[in-house]
Amino acid sequence: MAYSMGCSNAPAGEGVGKDSTPKPGVAQKIEQVVNKFDWQPLVYDSTKKYIYLSFDDGPQHGTVDCYNLCKQAGIKASFFMVGQHAAMKSDGKKIVSMIREGYPQTLLANHSYTHANGQYFYFYHHPLMAEQDFYKTQDSLHVPYKIARLPGNSAWVRAADIKATSLVKPIALLLDSAGYNVIGWDVEWAFGRKTARPVQSPEKLAAEVDSAFARNKTHVPNHLVILTHDRMFRNASDADSLAKFIRILKQNPQYVFETVDHYPGLKRPGKR
Repeated sequence: MAYSMGCSNAPAGEGVGKDSTPKPGVAQKIEQVVNKFDWQPLVYDSTKKYIYLSFDDGPQHGTVDCYNLCKQAGIKASFFMVGQHAAMKSDGKKIVSMIREGYPQTLLANHSYTHANGQYFYFYHHPLMAEQDFYKTQDSLHVPYKIARLPGNSAWVRAADIKATSLVKPIALLLDSAGYNVIGWDVEWAFGRKTARPVQSPEKLAAEVDSAFARNKTHVPNHLVILTHDRMFRNASDADSLAKFIRILKQNPQYVFETVDHYPGLKRPGKR
C-alpha cells in the first residue's frame, strides 16, 4: 500500500523549527499502520484442521452482511472481489476498503476485473488479456497481496505446484510467473442460479466439510477451502444460515478459521 508523506496544510511558517517527534502512542500507531500487511508465516498446529472460508464476487448485496457475521463470530474469512463490481456499486469502494482494512480478520483478494464478462472460454483463450484483467483489479482495489482466484474455475498455483485444466493453464502460468498464488476450493456452498439462495442446509454443508477432512478429499491434507458467494446471504433468513453454519463448525475444537494468505505452500504473498 502507498502512504503519502506529502505537503502540510499548516499556514506558512508554522511547524518550522519545531520538534516533529511523534507524541507518545503516535509512533506506535504509525508503525501498526505501516506494518499491517507485513506478512508473517503461520505455525500450524498438527492437532488442528484449518478452514478457509471464502466469499466470491463482491462487493455486492450481501457482502456487508457476510463481513458483519464473520466479525461477530470472531472468525477469519477471505473475500475475492471483482474490480468492476466495485466500480459499478455506489458504495463499492467503501466496502472494499472495509474488507481490506479488516485484515488480519478479513483478507481482500483478487477475483479479476470483469469476471470474464461471463464469457469464460473467450476469456481463458486470450490469456494475455485475462492477465491484464487481474492486474487492473490488483491496482484499482489496492489488493494487498498477489493472491487471486480464477472466475468460474477452481485452479491452484502455489510455490511448488500448479493444478489447472488445459483451459486455464495458460493464465495460471502467467500469474505464476508474475508472483501470484491462485486459490481454488475443496467444498462449495452451491446456490440456485435463479434465486442465488443457498442450496445445502447449514447442517448438510457442515457434514460435507467433516467428510472431506475424514476422507482426505482436500487439496492439502488438514486444510480445506470453502467457496461461497456474497449475494447468497443478502436476505436475513439466508444470513441466518451462514451464522448457523459457522456456529456448527466452531463447535468442533479441532477446527481453526484462517485467511487464505496462510494456506500452506504458497509463494510468500508479495505486496502489490
